[in-house]
Amino acid sequence: MTFYRNLVWFGKGFREYTKNGYLAAEKSFDPKALDVDISSRSFMITGANSGIGKDAAVFLAKKGATVHMVCRSETRGEEARKEITEVSGNDRVKLHLLDMSHPRKVWEFVEKFSSSSEPIHVLINNAGCMVNTREVDEDGLEKNFATNALGTYILTSGLIPILLKQESPRVVTVSSGGMLVQKLDVKDLQFEKMSPFDGTMAYAQNKRQQVVMTEKWAEKYKEIFFSSMHPGWADTPAVRSSMPGFHQKMKDRLRTSEQGADTIVWLAVADISKQTSGSFYQDRKAVATHLPLAWSKASDIDKDKLMSELEEMASKFK
Repeated sequence: MTFYRNLVWFGKGFREYTKNGYLAAEKSFDPKALDVDISSRSFMITGANSGIGKDAAVFLAKKGATVHMVCRSETRGEEARKEITEVSGNDRVKLHLLDMSHPRKVWEFVEKFSSSSEPIHVLINNAGCMVNTREVDEDGLEKNFATNALGTYILTSGLIPILLKQESPRVVTVSSGGMLVQKLDVKDLQFEKMSPFDGTMAYAQNKRQQVVMTEKWAEKYKEIFFSSMHPGWADTPAVRSSMPGFHQKMKDRLRTSEQGADTIVWLAVADISKQTSGSFYQDRKAVATHLPLAWSKASDIDKDKLMSELEEMASKFK
């Protein structure tokens, strides 16, 4: 079944996730969808110093929004902030330093930001990592899971009270089409049983978890529009460093990072009155979260189990 699932996914990827896939989808885009006044709105983007996160930040800043960049590296973050400010002519671009793999730091950031009384209308969970060896920190947390799943859970959960105070609040989580090859596995969140360890599959499992989180949050918080999305196969620094073999083989077919960021900004600013909260998006439309006949659907029990496990873990670091 895994072989079939992967085969179907690669075929789908070549058709839809490449640059040609984007160009085909673009023909049906509403050209005026992004012509929206967001000058009074505030956006927070994690991993905003490079790749699609940076491109999203540039777009939002050019539209006059307040942009909160959440970055791990002060040097790279400040360089990106200065560049975005310069190209946009917008001085309301702010840098915050945070390593999403450290849950205590994420909680500290949430508490500090909450006490600042600054509004957040849209949270964009873009930061992520794909570590190809199993790294465990002093708290026993595997790095991919800590960053992609637990960090995303804590940041989003912690900022929900701020989002609920705003008009048309949204949360956009940058997932991946790679999650289609994974069934939610709540019995091995830290990949202790994965042998040999496969960073690509660990990442895909984390991205499946993000899709489930999005669905469950949408059920719980009706006032907030939640979405997860797949940017396609884009040529970004993260892809080059984490998947060098894939990048080398596919580099002529990869989307630009701007094309990868398109659906992020669409979900963040466009009219979503006809969209369904909790859905998974690709190229400005909701798409299936499972491949045909792939047997990757999880039970409601397992979905609830994921959320309870994340809540329990998160509370330990608060």
